[in-house]
Amino acid sequence: MDKFTVKIMSYACKMADITEEGVSLVEDLYKRRQPLPSLDAIYFIQPTKENIVMFLSDMSGRSPLYKKAYVFFSSPVHKELVAQIKKDSSVLPRIGALSEMNLEFFAIDSQGFITDHERALEELFSENAEGSHKYNACLNTMATRISTVFASMREFPRVHYRVAKTIDASTMTTLRDLVPTKLAASVWNCLEKYKTTIPEFPQTETCELLIVDRSIDQIAPIIHEWTYDAMCHDLLCMDGNKYVHEVPSKNGPATEKKEVLLEDHDPVWLELRHAHIADASERLHDKMTNFISKNKAAQLHQARNGGELSTRDLQKMVQALPQYSDQIDKLSLHVEIAGKLNNIIREQCLRDVGQLEQDLVFGDAGTKELINFLRTQLGVSRENKLRLLMIYAALNPEKFESDKGAKLMQLAGLSADDMIAVNNMRCLCGPETKKSSGGGFTLKFDVHKKKHSHRKERTGEESTWALSRFYPVLEELIEKLSKGELPKDEYNCMSDPSPSAHGLPTSSSVRTSPAHSMRSRRTGGTWARPRGSDDGYSSDSVLKHASSDFKKLGQRIFVFVIGGATRSELRAAHMLSSKLKREIILGSSSLDDPPQFITKLKLMSAEELTLDDLQI
Repeated sequence: MDKFTVKIMSYACKMADITEEGVSLVEDLYKRRQPLPSLDAIYFIQPTKENIVMFLSDMSGRSPLYKKAYVFFSSPVHKELVAQIKKDSSVLPRIGALSEMNLEFFAIDSQGFITDHERALEELFSENAEGSHKYNACLNTMATRISTVFASMREFPRVHYRVAKTIDASTMTTLRDLVPTKLAASVWNCLEKYKTTIPEFPQTETCELLIVDRSIDQIAPIIHEWTYDAMCHDLLCMDGNKYVHEVPSKNGPATEKKEVLLEDHDPVWLELRHAHIADASERLHDKMTNFISKNKAAQLHQARNGGELSTRDLQKMVQALPQYSDQIDKLSLHVEIAGKLNNIIREQCLRDVGQLEQDLVFGDAGTKELINFLRTQLGVSRENKLRLLMIYAALNPEKFESDKGAKLMQLAGLSADDMIAVNNMRCLCGPETKKSSGGGFTLKFDVHKKKHSHRKERTGEESTWALSRFYPVLEELIEKLSKGELPKDEYNCMSDPSPSAHGLPTSSSVRTSPAHSMRSRRTGGTWARPRGSDDGYSSDSVLKHASSDFKKLGQRIFVFVIGGATRSELRAAHMLSSKLKREIILGSSSLDDPPQFITKLKLMSAEELTLDDLQI
């Protein structure tokens, strides 16, 4: 594999999964390798010139490195490169397969993927994105990678996308505003090619794809989310899904650092990740109590807790009950994490911050309350004040047209660096009346912008927990798409199907669809499905049978967010799958936690936005 395909594989499976398939060695294409002339080799590489040169040098001449080579490309390969391989007569008889595998996405969980474009905001939406070669390169690669998801799952989508919002007839539509349109067209071109190049690829539409960008909802990436998953990633400085914690050392009284992955294979994580932090803490407490009452070894542990158990006692106990060791490890890990989160919430006065954030979004608070908060709440960190001001700027861009914005930032004690993030936030939404002749942003807040920028309360949804009123706009868009009710003036479809397909409820239109037989031949969303847990308490897992059930349901819905998706949007995909009885898969250029999103906004630096833009 090359560096890029190694990354794809590390998202999709573990080393054990590869060796289980009979692979005895995994090597880097660019490192010196020992010849193994009696063994066959599988190459999984990107179709680049450099990779082809390396492959040919491995397999040509009198003594090739391997007996036979089975070559799989991660995306469509150019004819010139195939011709280059054909030219080498010594290599041809040694090739067992030459195939386009079309696998260039990174599976982040069973219903989410990214294309790994960490700089998409900067390359597609900053001022100097206009006409830069990075703009086109970023869009084209993104389109190829999104398309490989459909190639892998043998799905052919109806492609819906957010339409560019020109303010009036005299206004030039900016390149930034055209990002979803251009991406939709590129994806459509790739899919049209697949129809003729991929065996068994559906010829008629089998699912829905909606392409939007970050302008539909600037608040979701920075507001404090109160679910266990979102809080872990927001507050614990995790590296992706990696959490580092201290455990008692096996030798002696010291502690050692241990890395754990908070992922689908951990049943406690799977059960609690979408729960409100207060609910997760309660459930963990109950689990621990139940576990101790049912388990003799745990009672022994607890009984001796006053006088610490000796290492030998612990070892004996763990050897006697290996299963106990795994369960108590997982439970204590999550009890420790929840405890840490609750401490941070207390120390940083996050309940007060969260309350004001949600009041601003739902129109129950305004400038007065914000000023009062900034004056009186001295325990609130600079980062949290910055996030409050960014939410305020997204809701009230017009308030920053005078020096009011600067005064608020001064009151909050923000740095010049922070001000860049607030200004870029405001430019990302673009005020309604703003002319874009100065090359300013025309990306605007979603439909809610017109209603004084405040989100509508969800009707009929009683919440047990405080601070869980907020929901991402994407949730509403997915429900509308599912019912065929996306507003026509805001969302176009690349191939407007016959009205009957729109009018029918999806489940019945699926049954009559000629492409439906494709689904019965395929397994469900298995590309990142967790294996059955063998730790004896996987019944906790709410999604245990979910992926196998999805294939009996209506057509899949894919949503792609350009510019970074959030944990709350990924959660919406999971929750709405059960509610709408359709598997919903969320894709994005990256998955961002609030600190990352703020850094990315700062990278779209003030110079790139020009002074005219900042002093409207």
